[in-house]
Amino acid sequence: MAKNRFHSGDGPSQRQLRVGELIRRTLSDVLLRGDVHDPDLSRYSVTVGEVRTSPDLKVATAYVAPLGGEGAEELIKILARNRGELRHLVAKEMSLKFAPDLRFRIDETFDRLDETRRMFADEKVQRDIAQDDDDEDDDL
Repeated sequence: MAKNRFHSGDGPSQRQLRVGELIRRTLSDVLLRGDVHDPDLSRYSVTVGEVRTSPDLKVATAYVAPLGGEGAEELIKILARNRGELRHLVAKEMSLKFAPDLRFRIDETFDRLDETRRMFADEKVQRDIAQDDDDEDDDL
């Protein structure tokens, strides 16, 4: 596979990031408006946290979560069941050469943030942080 001559490194290219964000906003708008006619999907308020695209932009993985966090697995199944219609609606609003194949995954970002907050609230971690601050003050 040919590499992009303007992109080096392991992360996504600027084009992948731009297209991913455009798909994220468009998909969010489609879901917010309720353009998909599925009563199961209309029960959910969906947050689209991020969309990552493949290097060729033909596959877009949307990281989604239901508002409140309940029923995430069911939401993924409902979105997968409606992915053809969602792909059509997203492609209609965008001007890409190809409509990307949509895939859906649970967005675990908020869970990781909660876990990080819990770790920082732990008294052992608080002592370590306080000790590090004291050590830095001694160095000055």
